Amino acid sequence: MKFRQYKKIVMFLSDIGIVFLLYFLSSLLIHDFRLPGADGNGFYRYVFVISLIYVSVFYFFRLYGSLWTVAGYYDYMNIVLANILSGSIAVFYDLLILDEKLSLPVIIISSGGVLLGTLGNRMFFRIYRRLLYEKKNIKGKNQSRNKNILIVGAGEAAALIIKEIRNHPELSMQIVGLVDDSDYKQYARISGHKVLGKVRDIPEIVGECAVDEILLAIPSASHEERREILEVAKNTPAKLKTLPGVYEMVDKGLNIKSIRDVEISDLLGRKEIHLNNGKISEYIEGKTVLVTGGGGSIGSELSRQIAKLKPKQLIIVDIYENNAYAIENELKRNHPNLTLLVLIASVRDKKKIDWIFKTYRPETVFHAAAHKHVPLMETSPEEAIKNNVFGTLNVSESAHKYEAEKFILISTDKAVNPTNIMGASKRLCEMIVQTMDSTSSKTDYVAVRFGNVLGSNGSVIPLFKEQIRNGGPVTLTHKDIVRYFMTIPEAVQLVLQAGSYAQGGEIFVLDMGEPVKIYDLAENLIRLSGYEPHKEIQIKITGLRPGEKLYEELLMAEEGLESTPNELIFVGRPNGFDKGSLKTTLEKLEVDIHDERISGDQLKEIIHEIVPTYKPDIRKESHSVI
Repeated sequence: MKFRQYKKIVMFLSDIGIVFLLYFLSSLLIHDFRLPGADGNGFYRYVFVISLIYVSVFYFFRLYGSLWTVAGYYDYMNIVLANILSGSIAVFYDLLILDEKLSLPVIIISSGGVLLGTLGNRMFFRIYRRLLYEKKNIKGKNQSRNKNILIVGAGEAAALIIKEIRNHPELSMQIVGLVDDSDYKQYARISGHKVLGKVRDIPEIVGECAVDEILLAIPSASHEERREILEVAKNTPAKLKTLPGVYEMVDKGLNIKSIRDVEISDLLGRKEIHLNNGKISEYIEGKTVLVTGGGGSIGSELSRQIAKLKPKQLIIVDIYENNAYAIENELKRNHPNLTLLVLIASVRDKKKIDWIFKTYRPETVFHAAAHKHVPLMETSPEEAIKNNVFGTLNVSESAHKYEAEKFILISTDKAVNPTNIMGASKRLCEMIVQTMDSTSSKTDYVAVRFGNVLGSNGSVIPLFKEQIRNGGPVTLTHKDIVRYFMTIPEAVQLVLQAGSYAQGGEIFVLDMGEPVKIYDLAENLIRLSGYEPHKEIQIKITGLRPGEKLYEELLMAEEGLESTPNELIFVGRPNGFDKGSLKTTLEKLEVDIHDERISGDQLKEIIHEIVPTYKPDIRKESHSVI
């Protein structure tokens, strides 16, 4: 028999013993130390019945099934209610059934005593288990030192996480105290632990208390508030941990597994995103939605968020089967009722794209398929044009032919005054979208332009993390280089919202917040990984790569800027170009590339003629020959 079954039996028998003892002592006290009844046998039978009443009611209230080592408010309220009901039944039994009555004071005193006794009985198990935990902790200290934890925030989340830490002594976490900026909480105690000061005092407390980890336990804090706290904490040698935000806690609850490492995205401090989900649902819910590049970082997140909006069917198109397979399995697992179709196809394949549109007739199209690695595209410029430009042309023409309602191109800030072929190709994609919109009466064509997303395939963050894991150095191309950053879920949320504002021909621009200096980003990432930059992990400057800019722009000067109902989404007015000749120019370019008539440098010069804002970096040693 397991320990838990033994504990139930012991608790059951001890409850019977408590009832018998309290009624026995109360009767002696009230009746001058004589048991009621001629020989006392009637009293024993009475108490036996009362004991059965109590344990039966306790069983009904599941008092023998609760885990009293982690009991809470509702468990103890159940004890009180069970005792009230048992006492009431005892009074009823005494008044209506027994021939020889016990006095009312005996029942009242006994009932009160049983309540205290059964509460104490369960508290004993809790205290006993805690003493065992403490004993294990003391033994553990001889083998390894506990991690000293400083908790930021002295609210309900802190109290809950303190309870979780106490219930998991095997984690060897020792809470040294808390900090909170509330004046009235200063030097108060939360679950037995003292509030030692405010956020500004963290560096001093870390030094005095030898803090190993700082845990941010304010789920309701805004991104800006979290960033300000972490900016103070990151300059200490302690490792940073955090609880998830309040919305994630609502979905998943709070436990010891909720604690995670602080990510670089936690330090960005972006504005909260407020979406009009009703507007988004209008063009997603009940529609057939197509996502090209649906296995990539942006495309897969689009697919995840679209799946929640109840589309009639979600079609994912991707050329890379591993990514497509991964997102297919994820969506099937998380959305079993979703009508999902995953197709392996290239956007370069005009006939296959046409067949997909003809067969499934998508009403909303998100075109995320693209080559986006700047240095790779510089050495293979024809691949950027084939995939990005002609892929966009193929998908957009099929959307027009089969009368899709919306076509949304995922663009990039590198399309603004581009210095690399990847950015120039994306600007050319925007021009295709604007041209298609001017000729299509059924389909609204728009582009959404934003900067770098954290954690995307090929972004700087995974590269830095890998370099740190390998012991460094962390390499970046220039000490003054800056970039705009946004998390992938944030970017996709705003893409979906921008699509709801589409009237046709717009270039939507997302507010990327403040630009981030990559050098500072590298230093912060090294600190978050538990190392000291320039001492334990070096930073090496390698020089700008071909086609790379020190800073990116989100808008061309001539495009202007107009607001939308969402403060994080703006509209750039389309600038003028010859839409009539664009199609003819692209047809000739496609023939030249296919017939291998031009070199890589010649291709860049041709793209410059089509996209005048493109300033190619032509290096004879790096160009490809088509």
